[in-house]
Amino acid sequence: MANVVEMKGITKVFPGTVANDNVDFTLEKGEIHVLLGENGAGKTTLMNVLYGLYQPEAGEIYINDKKVEIKSPKDAISLGIGMVHQHFMLIHNFTIAENMVLGQEPKKRALSIDMEKAKKDTKELADKYGFNIDPDSVIDDITVGQQQKVEILKALYRGAEILILDEPTAVLTPQEIQDFGIILKNLVKEGKSIILITHKLKEVMSMSDRVTIIRRGKYIDTVKTKDTDIDGLAEMMVGRKVNLIVEKNKPKIGDVILKVENLKALDHRGLPALRGINFELKAGEILGIAGVDGNGQTELIETIVGLRKATEGKVYLKGEDITGKTTREITDAGVGHIPEDRQKRGLVLKYSLLENSILGIHHRAPYSKGIMMNYGKIREHVNNLIKNFDIRTPNEDVNASALSGGNQQKLIVAREIEKDPDMIIAAQPTRGLDVGAIEYIHKRLVAERDNGRAVLLVSLELDEVMALSDRIAVIYDGEIVDILDVKDATEQKLGILMAGGTLHKGEKGGKNNE
Repeated sequence: MANVVEMKGITKVFPGTVANDNVDFTLEKGEIHVLLGENGAGKTTLMNVLYGLYQPEAGEIYINDKKVEIKSPKDAISLGIGMVHQHFMLIHNFTIAENMVLGQEPKKRALSIDMEKAKKDTKELADKYGFNIDPDSVIDDITVGQQQKVEILKALYRGAEILILDEPTAVLTPQEIQDFGIILKNLVKEGKSIILITHKLKEVMSMSDRVTIIRRGKYIDTVKTKDTDIDGLAEMMVGRKVNLIVEKNKPKIGDVILKVENLKALDHRGLPALRGINFELKAGEILGIAGVDGNGQTELIETIVGLRKATEGKVYLKGEDITGKTTREITDAGVGHIPEDRQKRGLVLKYSLLENSILGIHHRAPYSKGIMMNYGKIREHVNNLIKNFDIRTPNEDVNASALSGGNQQKLIVAREIEKDPDMIIAAQPTRGLDVGAIEYIHKRLVAERDNGRAVLLVSLELDEVMALSDRIAVIYDGEIVDILDVKDATEQKLGILMAGGTLHKGEKGGKNNE
């Protein structure tokens, strides 16, 4: 097959880090090629070079056998390259059609935009690829899966023949991931060539033709997907054997730490999001919350940690009523919180690791001396976190924004565990992480449970919920419809409950909290 992209000897250096060290990469016409590696391996950097966001220190790029210089995304787009970033680049209060044509607006006259044509073009392109989206919908009101489709359509609208998709399934539900696989195959049928940046090995095996592995900035190998397996890929990616099975002993259950009674709350539009949630969480156990995205998980976490007001019901921590208390009071009472959106809720990206390491405990001794911060103690604290949690960073003074997603996540997990809480809320704790980081964070959460802490795990990854939890509560339409012991839970049973069904004969849409 002919190469549509050839990158030779690409080297990209940032202060203190060689992100790409003499890396080679080829993309054949009509293939899905996965770029695989740990967080911080240099995958996104390499593709940012191809898309013109970064200029390499060394190396050459050929598109359709012709040597090119790509100095900006505009150059990349003119060469038929489109990129969908991990964190979407959409304007949230614009409609789908407005986002689609942004920068390439069809004109009626010199100064006015032809919005009817924009809508028509959007609809035609969406229909062509089987995307069920309404051009008039506002981005804020559509699901993450639909937002991703808009990003793909945006690239196609601009004439992309080569599509770079960065961690495209990190925020999708299992059903959306299946649909996404079909979308990719349809795009290939249309003659497109696709580069997929991911570290989800199941998806690598089901979606790709070839895989290129890079590790710590260096090229390791390119293999045909049919000639490899998940264990082999994991080993090449991390450089050692990886245990993909979570090992845990029987739980030693203690007292009730968290009790949620008839909890009700509204979403950001003022509509009911929680409709009377009831459950208990005990010391020494992991309770997993399973559900399709958008069924009240976010509102449940926010209400427990004081970011959202309950309209009814109570939340008790170790028997004390914490309903309506401030987030600081709840943190000080013994709650650690790994938030689902690390960049929005977990970190201040423009602050250093030093400053981010004490968020939420910055007012406590020994880090605070009243009106002054004790930077000696903070530096000692952050360096312990970096060492103990294998956070890969040039030093503690770089901004959090300079870290890869996985290392940002490790920083948050480290900070929350080191607060020594009675309960840890882990929301999407491994979203967008590679197998090495996932293995590490799973081990830490199990260790916290074995240390007698209560862990509330909220994850859209069913495999993760089943692997880590001792009990699984299924949330559907703002209610806990059932709670199963993990030994009784199967993917099929959980799937039925997640879709609003029931496991109890004679019931329609069961509501069973026992």
